[in-house]
Amino acid sequence: MTLANKKGLVVGIANDNSIAYGCARAFRAAGAELAITFLNAKAEPYVRPLAESLDSTILMPCDVREEGQVEAMFERITKEWGKLDFVLHSIAFAPKDDLQGRLVDCSREGFGMAMEVSCHSFIRMARLAEPLMKEGGCLQTVTFFGSERVVEHYNMMGPVKAALESSVRYLASELGTKGIRVHALSPGPLMTRAASGIGHFDALLARAKERSPERMLATIEDVGNVAAFLASDGARSLTGNVEYIDAGYHIMA
Repeated sequence: MTLANKKGLVVGIANDNSIAYGCARAFRAAGAELAITFLNAKAEPYVRPLAESLDSTILMPCDVREEGQVEAMFERITKEWGKLDFVLHSIAFAPKDDLQGRLVDCSREGFGMAMEVSCHSFIRMARLAEPLMKEGGCLQTVTFFGSERVVEHYNMMGPVKAALESSVRYLASELGTKGIRVHALSPGPLMTRAASGIGHFDALLARAKERSPERMLATIEDVGNVAAFLASDGARSLTGNVEYIDAGYHIMA
């Protein structure tokens, strides 16, 4: 599962509990060189020490809602590396009022923003990564099984994640002839900063642990191990999948 001589972009680290950080550590442990992003100046002091601990050679701001920041990130990668082997997209957002209310009551603006940040930004990154993956590569994003089943309090993000998973399949079909593989990682409930906005999340964690076949919750390290394998050449025949990393919770009725 070596990633020696591979270069990857990790988008979405907020702190050391982030899924993206668990993946970044696994990528680095397998030998990859990493470019890492932070959301804004407020987030930078939390992310910079983590990037330095991973010997990251590129650290840049990336707010997908800010004009030109995504493009600037890929321009720097093009200039300094001239190639890219994998991308991990681990960002999602919905306005609090829309996220914590009923889907039927969500605003047009809130739904559009959630789709832009959580789904369309992955498509944008795929388009920018494509010319850098001349010898193939791997694009990964992060989803949740609330996309296919109704999870109480997940609300508007369910349809948004469903759109993200469908995008994974279409991107895999369109980019497959170029050797570019596309996956969605689907961890079970994890206590991350992003999850803190979901109502009654503690109850969801407890229920998942009680009902999963392995009677446990996945960790960011578990997610990272799967992400590193998918980015490796050993996974070259896998694409278009939703990879569940949830101790089997998704199979339970």
